Amino acid sequence: MDVTTQAGIKATIREFLQQRVGQEISFSETDDVFTLGLTSLFALELVVFLEKTFDITVENEDLDLQNFNTVNHLEAFILKKKGQL
Repeated sequence: MDVTTQAGIKATIREFLQQRVGQEISFSETDDVFTLGLTSLFALELVVFLEKTFDITVENEDLDLQNFNTVNHLEAFILKKKGQL
């Protein structure tokens, strides 16, 4: 998957999240993924995934739940970190 395009970023995020919540659970790009049963341990896993997959660094000041709670927020956060937003 091409993680350099907006569509690729969003698809990669959705795939990662779907694997974590299970295939039987559906969610939209605006649903708060932390209401789907994901834990604080998942948040750490998510940060590591973002850093490795998208070649970004998540700084302490970035650790605002609003940056990570929906597919759309995650996409915007990645684009901002890559200087594309």
